[in-house]
Amino acid sequence: MEYHYPVSTRAPRLHVEREGDGPAVVLAHGFAGSARNFGPQARALRPRFRVTRYDARGHARSEAPDDQSAYTSETFTGDLERVVDAPTAVVGGLSMGASTALRFALAHPDRVRGLVLAAFPAGASAARGISAQATAFADAIERDGLEAAGERFAWGPASGLDPDAARLVRQGFLEHPPHGLVHTLRGVLVKQPSVEELAPRLRTVDVPALVIVGERDRASLDPSRALADALPAAQLVMVPGAGHVVNLEQPAAFNAALAGFLDGLAE
Repeated sequence: MEYHYPVSTRAPRLHVEREGDGPAVVLAHGFAGSARNFGPQARALRPRFRVTRYDARGHARSEAPDDQSAYTSETFTGDLERVVDAPTAVVGGLSMGASTALRFALAHPDRVRGLVLAAFPAGASAARGISAQATAFADAIERDGLEAAGERFAWGPASGLDPDAARLVRQGFLEHPPHGLVHTLRGVLVKQPSVEELAPRLRTVDVPALVIVGERDRASLDPSRALADALPAAQLVMVPGAGHVVNLEQPAAFNAALAGFLDGLAE
């Protein structure tokens, strides 16, 4: 495994992990996650692919600027561009990471061979999902601290996570700098557009896309269905027994769908 720390005077240092050889696959985690969240996928793919994972700015082992203006959908997309180390790659992610991957494809269509969009987030105007709760979540972190805010919004009873998934979410959540999460909520997630708002641009994304969602993911089911309908070359996979963190809750099913999709790109 290779650990790489790009350094820039204009952008925060990112923690990046690369492993394996072959066509490039880049995976971006969701809010309050880290590169660790795609460990099962990296282990499954590395015999045949070069897999890149990274911690988003403000998260885990990457730098967390103090300035709120450093946290926008554009800066997150720019970070993904810095991480892609091949002329073309399959790019993807979970939830917030899926949104970042899609934005990268819209901005750089010539660099994307395929898209993997897991647990696509609902827009900020939706009744459910992290974007609808972003402002309240950020306020709770500042007022009550990470543990109490996380229990309320991320892994507690209202999350719908099973005990194992809740334990993993909590473990990862508490390693992040609080201000990085607050800035991400207020600068990125609170501005998440709906699939309907993105639809006119989505019709221009003609690369193959795998849209994958857990059947128990109440917040992402409808956006994922709409996304698969809007993208010209998308396939939708619903994973039985999985909630929002679909790749960790049902890794075998997720990996099978991912490997089948990647194999199809090579045909």
